[in-house]
Amino acid sequence: MKKVAVLVAAAVVVAAALYFFHQNRQKSSVDASCLNYHGVVELRRVNMSFRVGGRISDILAEEGDFLTQGQVFARIDREPFDVEVAVAQAARDQASASYEKAKNGPRKQELAEARAQVEEYKAALMLAEAEFARNQELVGKNAVSRSGYDASLSQRDAAKARLLRAESNVELLEEGTRTEEIEAARAALAQAEAALEKAKIAASDTELSAPNDGILLTRVAEIGAMASAGQTVATLSLRDVIWVYIFVEEPDLGKVAPGTPVEIRTDSSDFVYRGHVGYVSPEAEFTPKTVETPSLRTNLVYRTRVVVDNPDQGLRQGQPVDVKILLDAAQTTDSVPDGEVSQ
Repeated sequence: MKKVAVLVAAAVVVAAALYFFHQNRQKSSVDASCLNYHGVVELRRVNMSFRVGGRISDILAEEGDFLTQGQVFARIDREPFDVEVAVAQAARDQASASYEKAKNGPRKQELAEARAQVEEYKAALMLAEAEFARNQELVGKNAVSRSGYDASLSQRDAAKARLLRAESNVELLEEGTRTEEIEAARAALAQAEAALEKAKIAASDTELSAPNDGILLTRVAEIGAMASAGQTVATLSLRDVIWVYIFVEEPDLGKVAPGTPVEIRTDSSDFVYRGHVGYVSPEAEFTPKTVETPSLRTNLVYRTRVVVDNPDQGLRQGQPVDVKILLDAAQTTDSVPDGEVSQ
Protein backbone atom coordinates (compact mmCIF):
# COMPACT_ATOMS: atom_id res chain seq x y z
CA MET A 1 0.00 0.00 0.00
CA LYS A 2 2.81 2.38 0.84
CA LYS A 3 4.50 1.54 -2.45
CA VAL A 4 1.38 2.56 -4.37
CA ALA A 5 1.18 5.83 -2.46
CA VAL A 6 4.82 6.57 -3.28
CA LEU A 7 4.21 5.88 -6.95
CA VAL A 8 1.15 8.12 -6.95
CA ALA A 9 3.09 10.91 -5.22
CA ALA A 10 5.91 10.58 -7.73
CA ALA A 11 3.43 10.74 -10.60
CA VAL A 12 1.89 13.90 -9.14
CA VAL A 13 5.34 15.49 -8.82
CA VAL A 14 6.19 14.62 -12.42
CA ALA A 15 2.87 15.99 -13.68
CA ALA A 16 3.36 19.21 -11.72
CA ALA A 17 6.85 19.62 -13.14
CA LEU A 18 5.60 19.10 -16.68
CA TYR A 19 2.80 21.60 -16.14
CA PHE A 20 5.24 24.17 -14.73
CA PHE A 21 7.58 23.67 -17.66
CA HIS A 22 4.75 24.03 -20.17
CA GLN A 23 3.37 27.18 -18.54
CA ASN A 24 6.73 28.92 -18.35
CA ARG A 25 7.78 28.37 -21.96
CA GLN A 26 6.07 29.29 -25.25
CA LYS A 27 8.53 27.23 -27.17
CA SER A 28 10.10 23.83 -27.01
CA SER A 29 13.80 23.60 -26.27
CA VAL A 30 14.12 19.93 -27.25
CA ASP A 31 15.49 20.82 -30.67
CA ALA A 32 18.38 23.27 -30.32
CA SER A 33 18.31 23.98 -34.06
CA CYS A 34 15.05 25.92 -33.83
CA LEU A 35 12.78 27.95 -31.58
CA ASN A 36 9.05 27.35 -31.48
CA TYR A 37 6.64 30.18 -30.83
CA HIS A 38 2.95 30.87 -31.20
CA GLY A 39 1.60 33.95 -32.93
CA VAL A 40 -1.32 35.47 -34.81
CA VAL A 41 -1.69 36.58 -38.42
CA GLU A 42 -1.95 40.31 -39.15
CA LEU A 43 -3.21 41.72 -42.44
CA ARG A 44 -2.89 45.38 -43.38
CA ARG A 45 -6.19 47.23 -43.66
CA VAL A 46 -6.88 50.46 -45.50
CA ASN A 47 -9.86 52.73 -44.88
CA MET A 48 -10.68 53.94 -48.39
CA SER A 49 -12.09 57.45 -48.92
CA PHE A 50 -12.49 60.04 -51.67
CA ARG A 51 -10.32 63.15 -51.70
CA VAL A 52 -13.38 65.15 -52.79
CA GLY A 53 -16.94 65.21 -51.54
CA GLY A 54 -20.10 64.46 -53.47
CA ARG A 55 -22.96 62.06 -54.10
CA ILE A 56 -21.91 58.43 -54.54
CA SER A 57 -23.12 57.26 -57.96
CA ASP A 58 -21.59 53.74 -58.17
CA ILE A 59 -20.23 51.02 -55.92
CA LEU A 60 -18.95 48.21 -58.10
CA ALA A 61 -17.94 45.54 -55.56
CA GLU A 62 -19.54 43.56 -52.77
CA GLU A 63 -18.09 42.64 -49.41
CA GLY A 64 -15.74 39.69 -49.81
CA ASP A 65 -14.87 40.47 -53.45
CA PHE A 66 -11.22 40.28 -54.43
CA LEU A 67 -9.94 43.54 -55.94
CA THR A 68 -6.82 43.90 -58.05
CA GLN A 69 -4.49 46.88 -57.84
CA GLY A 70 -5.94 49.86 -59.71
CA GLN A 71 -9.43 48.39 -60.00
CA VAL A 72 -12.14 51.07 -59.65
CA PHE A 73 -14.83 50.04 -57.18
CA ALA A 74 -16.63 53.31 -56.33
CA ARG A 75 -17.49 56.61 -58.02
CA ILE A 76 -18.84 60.04 -57.12
CA ASP A 77 -21.13 61.95 -59.48
CA ARG A 78 -18.67 63.61 -61.87
CA GLU A 79 -20.93 66.20 -63.53
CA PRO A 80 -20.27 69.11 -61.09
CA PHE A 81 -16.53 68.54 -61.42
CA ASP A 82 -16.67 68.53 -65.23
CA VAL A 83 -18.39 71.94 -65.06
CA GLU A 84 -15.58 73.24 -62.84
CA VAL A 85 -13.05 72.00 -65.38
CA ALA A 86 -14.87 73.85 -68.18
CA VAL A 87 -14.92 77.09 -66.16
CA ALA A 88 -11.21 76.75 -65.34
CA GLN A 89 -10.43 76.04 -69.00
CA ALA A 90 -12.21 79.23 -70.11
CA ALA A 91 -10.34 81.29 -67.50
CA ARG A 92 -7.08 79.78 -68.66
CA ASP A 93 -7.81 80.65 -72.30
CA GLN A 94 -8.62 84.23 -71.36
CA ALA A 95 -5.41 84.57 -69.35
CA SER A 96 -3.44 83.11 -72.25
CA ALA A 97 -4.92 85.66 -74.67
CA SER A 98 -4.08 88.52 -72.27
CA TYR A 99 -0.51 87.29 -71.94
CA GLU A 100 -0.05 87.02 -75.70
CA LYS A 101 -1.43 90.53 -76.13
CA ALA A 102 0.95 91.93 -73.54
CA LYS A 103 3.91 90.05 -74.98
CA ASN A 104 3.28 91.06 -78.60
CA GLY A 105 2.57 94.72 -77.84
CA PRO A 106 0.35 97.06 -79.90
CA ARG A 107 -0.50 96.34 -83.53
CA LYS A 108 0.54 98.66 -86.35
CA GLN A 109 -3.07 99.63 -86.91
CA GLU A 110 -3.45 100.71 -83.29
CA LEU A 111 -0.34 102.90 -83.53
CA ALA A 112 -1.53 104.48 -86.78
CA GLU A 113 -4.93 105.23 -85.26
CA ALA A 114 -3.28 106.88 -82.23
CA ARG A 115 -1.11 109.09 -84.47
CA ALA A 116 -4.12 110.11 -86.54
CA GLN A 117 -5.90 111.09 -83.35
CA VAL A 118 -2.96 113.34 -82.45
CA GLU A 119 -3.28 115.15 -85.78
CA GLU A 120 -7.01 115.54 -85.24
CA TYR A 121 -6.49 117.09 -81.81
CA LYS A 122 -3.80 119.42 -83.22
CA ALA A 123 -6.27 120.77 -85.76
CA ALA A 124 -8.91 121.16 -83.07
CA LEU A 125 -6.40 123.06 -80.91
CA MET A 126 -5.48 125.42 -83.74
CA LEU A 127 -9.17 126.24 -84.27
CA ALA A 128 -9.71 126.75 -80.55
CA GLU A 129 -6.68 129.05 -80.27
CA ALA A 130 -7.84 131.17 -83.24
CA GLU A 131 -11.30 131.50 -81.71
CA PHE A 132 -9.81 132.48 -78.38
CA ALA A 133 -7.50 135.07 -79.99
CA ARG A 134 -10.48 136.76 -81.73
CA ASN A 135 -12.53 136.81 -78.55
CA GLN A 136 -9.59 138.17 -76.59
CA GLU A 137 -9.30 141.06 -79.01
CA LEU A 138 -13.05 141.72 -79.13
CA VAL A 139 -13.66 141.53 -75.41
CA GLY A 140 -11.55 144.67 -74.93
CA LYS A 141 -13.83 146.48 -77.35
CA ASN A 142 -16.94 145.11 -75.68
CA ALA A 143 -17.76 143.43 -79.01
CA VAL A 144 -18.11 140.02 -77.31
CA SER A 145 -19.53 139.08 -73.96
CA ARG A 146 -17.39 137.99 -71.10
CA SER A 147 -19.06 134.62 -71.07
CA GLY A 148 -18.21 134.12 -74.75
CA TYR A 149 -14.59 134.94 -73.98
CA ASP A 150 -14.52 132.46 -71.07
CA ALA A 151 -16.07 129.75 -73.26
CA SER A 152 -13.41 130.15 -75.93
CA LEU A 153 -10.70 130.03 -73.24
CA SER A 154 -12.13 126.81 -71.84
CA GLN A 155 -12.36 125.22 -75.29
CA ARG A 156 -8.72 126.07 -75.98
CA ASP A 157 -7.52 124.56 -72.71
CA ALA A 158 -9.60 121.42 -73.29
CA ALA A 159 -8.13 121.03 -76.77
CA LYS A 160 -4.62 121.31 -75.34
CA ALA A 161 -5.37 118.60 -72.77
CA ARG A 162 -6.80 116.25 -75.39
CA LEU A 163 -3.74 116.72 -77.59
CA LEU A 164 -1.36 116.10 -74.68
CA ARG A 165 -3.20 112.90 -73.77
CA ALA A 166 -3.15 111.68 -77.39
CA GLU A 167 0.59 112.36 -77.73
CA SER A 168 1.28 110.47 -74.47
CA ASN A 169 -0.75 107.53 -75.78
CA VAL A 170 1.35 107.43 -78.95
CA GLU A 171 4.54 107.43 -76.90
CA LEU A 172 3.29 104.48 -74.81
CA LEU A 173 2.35 102.52 -77.92
CA GLU A 174 5.70 103.22 -79.51
CA GLU A 175 7.56 102.03 -76.40
CA GLY A 176 5.52 98.80 -76.29
CA THR A 177 4.19 96.91 -73.27
CA ARG A 178 6.08 97.39 -70.01
CA THR A 179 8.08 94.43 -68.67
CA GLU A 180 6.08 94.52 -65.44
CA GLU A 181 2.80 94.18 -67.34
CA ILE A 182 4.15 91.21 -69.31
CA GLU A 183 5.26 89.48 -66.08
CA ALA A 184 1.89 90.19 -64.47
CA ALA A 185 0.13 88.63 -67.46
CA ARG A 186 2.48 85.65 -67.29
CA ALA A 187 1.72 85.15 -63.59
CA ALA A 188 -2.00 85.39 -64.23
CA LEU A 189 -1.67 82.69 -66.91
CA ALA A 190 0.29 80.42 -64.55
CA GLN A 191 -2.38 80.86 -61.89
CA ALA A 192 -5.13 80.01 -64.37
CA GLU A 193 -3.25 76.90 -65.52
CA ALA A 194 -2.80 75.75 -61.90
CA ALA A 195 -6.52 76.24 -61.26
CA LEU A 196 -7.30 74.17 -64.35
CA GLU A 197 -4.99 71.37 -63.23
CA LYS A 198 -6.55 71.42 -59.77
CA ALA A 199 -10.02 71.10 -61.30
CA LYS A 200 -8.86 68.15 -63.44
CA ILE A 201 -7.35 66.40 -60.41
CA ALA A 202 -10.60 66.88 -58.49
CA ALA A 203 -12.53 65.37 -61.41
CA SER A 204 -10.21 62.35 -61.51
CA ASP A 205 -10.60 61.90 -57.74
CA THR A 206 -14.27 61.04 -58.27
CA GLU A 207 -13.11 57.44 -58.89
CA LEU A 208 -11.89 55.28 -56.01
CA SER A 209 -9.54 52.42 -56.87
CA ALA A 210 -7.73 49.71 -54.91
CA PRO A 211 -4.15 50.69 -54.02
CA ASN A 212 -3.09 47.02 -53.91
CA ASP A 213 -4.57 43.57 -54.36
CA GLY A 214 -6.94 42.83 -51.52
CA ILE A 215 -10.37 41.81 -50.28
CA LEU A 216 -13.19 44.28 -49.72
CA LEU A 217 -14.04 43.79 -46.05
CA THR A 218 -16.80 46.35 -45.49
CA ARG A 219 -18.94 48.80 -47.45
CA VAL A 220 -19.53 51.75 -45.15
CA ALA A 221 -21.48 53.93 -47.63
CA GLU A 222 -24.00 53.09 -50.32
CA ILE A 223 -25.14 54.54 -53.66
CA GLY A 224 -26.93 57.87 -53.27
CA ALA A 225 -25.21 58.79 -50.02
CA MET A 226 -23.38 62.10 -49.73
CA ALA A 227 -19.74 61.42 -48.93
CA SER A 228 -17.47 64.14 -47.61
CA ALA A 229 -13.76 64.32 -48.39
CA GLY A 230 -11.85 61.86 -46.21
CA GLN A 231 -14.96 59.98 -45.07
CA THR A 232 -14.46 56.20 -45.02
CA VAL A 233 -16.41 54.55 -47.83
CA ALA A 234 -14.99 51.01 -47.64
CA THR A 235 -12.33 48.98 -45.84
CA LEU A 236 -9.85 46.94 -47.85
CA SER A 237 -7.70 44.10 -46.54
CA LEU A 238 -4.43 44.10 -48.48
CA ARG A 239 -2.82 40.85 -49.59
CA ASP A 240 0.60 42.06 -50.71
CA VAL A 241 2.21 41.69 -47.28
CA ILE A 242 1.07 39.34 -44.48
CA TRP A 243 2.72 39.36 -41.08
CA VAL A 244 2.75 37.10 -38.05
CA TYR A 245 3.44 38.68 -34.67
CA ILE A 246 5.21 36.67 -31.98
CA PHE A 247 6.75 37.66 -28.66
CA VAL A 248 10.35 36.50 -28.24
CA GLU A 249 11.55 35.91 -24.69
CA GLU A 250 14.68 37.71 -23.54
CA PRO A 251 16.91 34.56 -23.34
CA ASP A 252 16.28 33.92 -27.05
CA LEU A 253 16.76 37.52 -28.16
CA GLY A 254 20.36 37.02 -29.27
CA LYS A 255 19.37 34.12 -31.52
CA VAL A 256 16.68 36.01 -33.45
CA ALA A 257 17.75 38.67 -35.92
CA PRO A 258 16.14 40.28 -38.99
CA GLY A 259 16.41 37.91 -41.93
CA THR A 260 16.28 34.71 -39.85
CA PRO A 261 14.21 32.14 -41.82
CA VAL A 262 11.09 30.68 -40.27
CA GLU A 263 8.42 28.07 -40.97
CA ILE A 264 4.77 28.80 -40.25
CA ARG A 265 2.01 26.25 -39.79
CA THR A 266 -1.72 26.58 -39.18
CA ASP A 267 -4.20 24.27 -37.48
CA SER A 268 -6.30 23.99 -40.61
CA SER A 269 -3.78 22.39 -43.00
CA ASP A 270 -0.40 20.69 -43.25
CA PHE A 271 0.93 23.31 -45.64
CA VAL A 272 4.16 24.94 -44.50
CA TYR A 273 4.52 28.67 -45.12
CA ARG A 274 7.99 30.11 -45.50
CA GLY A 275 8.96 33.45 -44.06
CA HIS A 276 11.66 35.45 -42.32
CA VAL A 277 12.04 37.70 -39.31
CA GLY A 278 11.40 41.23 -40.49
CA TYR A 279 11.58 43.28 -37.32
CA VAL A 280 12.43 42.86 -33.65
CA SER A 281 11.24 45.61 -31.34
CA PRO A 282 14.04 47.51 -29.58
CA GLU A 283 11.81 47.91 -26.51
CA ALA A 284 10.82 45.24 -24.05
CA GLU A 285 7.24 44.82 -22.89
CA PHE A 286 5.30 42.61 -20.56
CA THR A 287 3.84 39.42 -21.93
CA PRO A 288 0.52 40.42 -23.56
CA LYS A 289 -2.64 39.16 -21.91
CA THR A 290 -3.48 37.08 -24.98
CA VAL A 291 -0.57 34.74 -24.23
CA GLU A 292 0.26 35.31 -20.55
CA THR A 293 -0.01 32.67 -17.85
CA PRO A 294 0.21 33.15 -14.08
CA SER A 295 3.94 32.38 -14.16
CA LEU A 296 4.64 34.67 -17.12
CA ARG A 297 2.95 37.83 -15.88
CA THR A 298 6.23 39.52 -15.01
CA ASN A 299 8.32 38.17 -17.91
CA LEU A 300 9.61 40.64 -20.47
CA VAL A 301 9.32 39.82 -24.16
CA TYR A 302 10.10 41.56 -27.46
CA ARG A 303 7.45 42.00 -30.10
CA THR A 304 8.72 40.42 -33.34
CA ARG A 305 7.23 40.65 -36.80
CA VAL A 306 7.59 37.68 -39.14
CA VAL A 307 7.01 38.33 -42.84
CA VAL A 308 5.29 35.51 -44.75
CA ASP A 309 7.11 34.98 -48.07
CA ASN A 310 4.50 32.74 -49.74
CA PRO A 311 1.08 33.86 -48.45
CA ASP A 312 -2.19 32.60 -49.86
CA GLN A 313 -5.90 32.66 -49.06
CA GLY A 314 -5.34 30.19 -46.24
CA LEU A 315 -4.09 32.91 -43.89
CA ARG A 316 -6.73 35.08 -42.24
CA GLN A 317 -6.71 38.08 -39.91
CA GLY A 318 -6.18 37.03 -36.27
CA GLN A 319 -5.57 33.37 -37.16
CA PRO A 320 -3.35 31.55 -34.60
CA VAL A 321 -0.25 29.90 -36.08
CA ASP A 322 2.85 28.04 -34.95
CA VAL A 323 6.17 29.66 -35.87
CA LYS A 324 9.43 27.70 -36.03
CA ILE A 325 12.53 29.91 -36.14
CA LEU A 326 15.29 27.99 -37.96
CA LEU A 327 18.51 28.77 -36.13
CA ASP A 328 20.82 26.55 -38.22
CA ALA A 329 19.63 28.22 -41.42
CA ALA A 330 20.13 31.62 -39.80
CA GLN A 331 23.80 30.84 -39.15
CA THR A 332 24.40 30.35 -42.87
CA THR A 333 22.68 33.63 -43.75
CA ASP A 334 25.24 36.39 -44.10
CA SER A 335 22.91 39.31 -44.66
CA VAL A 336 19.35 40.47 -44.40
CA PRO A 337 17.25 39.74 -47.55
CA ASP A 338 17.02 42.53 -50.09
CA GLY A 339 14.27 44.97 -49.31
CA GLU A 340 13.99 43.96 -45.66
CA VAL A 341 14.68 47.50 -44.47
CA SER A 342 11.20 48.51 -45.65
CA GLN A 343 9.43 45.65 -43.88
